Amino acid sequence: MSGSLFPLKQVLYFKVPIKGKNHKKDLVMIQFEEAYQIVLDSSFNTGSEEICFAESTDRILAEDVLSDTDKPPFNRSAVDGYACSRDDLKTELEVIEVIAAGKMPVIYPGKNQCSKIMTGAVVPEGCNIVFMVEDAELLPTGKVKFKGGFTKDNISLKGEDVRAGECILKAGRVIKPQDIAVMASVGHTNVKVKKKPKLAVLSTGSELVEPEQIPAPGQIRNSNAYQLVVQAQRAGAIPEYYGIAQDDENETFKIITKAISENDLVILTGGVSAGDFDFVPSVLERAGVTILFARVAVQPGKPTTFGIHSKALVFGLPGNPVSSFIQFEMLVRPLIHKMMESDWKPFNIVLPMKDSFSRRFTDRMALLPVIITTDGFVSPVEYHGSAHISALPEADGIIAMAIGKNTLKKGELVNVRQI
Repeated sequence: MSGSLFPLKQVLYFKVPIKGKNHKKDLVMIQFEEAYQIVLDSSFNTGSEEICFAESTDRILAEDVLSDTDKPPFNRSAVDGYACSRDDLKTELEVIEVIAAGKMPVIYPGKNQCSKIMTGAVVPEGCNIVFMVEDAELLPTGKVKFKGGFTKDNISLKGEDVRAGECILKAGRVIKPQDIAVMASVGHTNVKVKKKPKLAVLSTGSELVEPEQIPAPGQIRNSNAYQLVVQAQRAGAIPEYYGIAQDDENETFKIITKAISENDLVILTGGVSAGDFDFVPSVLERAGVTILFARVAVQPGKPTTFGIHSKALVFGLPGNPVSSFIQFEMLVRPLIHKMMESDWKPFNIVLPMKDSFSRRFTDRMALLPVIITTDGFVSPVEYHGSAHISALPEADGIIAMAIGKNTLKKGELVNVRQI
């Protein structure tokens, strides 16, 4: 599986039926790898738009960019020096011209002649070497002599970097600042990029209040939504926060249907477990969403829900902030990039465990926030469960423990997905 923490071949497929206390049908828990594939297989193309190349950093390139000229477009001097024939290096040379960058040679050196030339200037015909000013001896006669030993040609040949018509940037890449320079060099000033998907974020739960409010007894501040908005921005989407839906089925239905009608992706947090007020799955079905899975054999994030609608793809993420953060990174972020046909892949590195780590239950894949130590090891952060959001700022990445594995030994190599 491209970009995943584990290849599919490492884990066997299984399903576990779970009785849903408040749902009309039994919920089925599937492996993370299957959930990942279902999500990616549900992707659709966001289309493309043309924008100014100078404003395209971090966008997804929707077309190949071709060079309109050879690079360099002429034989170019790589140094300040004197252009001549290598056969004349041992002789005194008459300086017949000074060639500045941006100017064409007027006179072409003959036998025992040279042109003084600046870096970036056109090397005159008949010259196959430029020796540096530092290797030149100026003689009382006004002539110049090469005083060095062996010297390189110091000429960048026409087309040695890029040929006219050659692809210099491939579609699908995330445009970087250095790509802007490349596009400028070939006059590609209007560039076609993938449209960013519109993404709605809404939270559910009467216990939630906005961050600027002081929670009353029994209430907590809404942290998930703001975290997810920034994650969506980083992934390349255009997020919009739709607020908090109270524990009222009709109110939740109203907000969900509005979000679906106005966006390509909808993310809800909370209301997807099996509590008496966790009715999001039934509301989604009422809104016309076909739920493809509602339980994933992963920790944290078991009650992650995903469904499709004719207008949007919908995620129901757990209400605990660590769960929602990790499942966004593992499932939503790859989907956003696929919708834009991006060749993005998560950055994974292989490092050894600093100490052994064990867990009691092995029926789900564990996703553990970890620190990369200064001496090149990996160590799990102090982590008290999926509500422990203050543990995440210390984490450099996520490691996974496969189903059935209860121990990572000291020195064991693990795949770290950086966050």
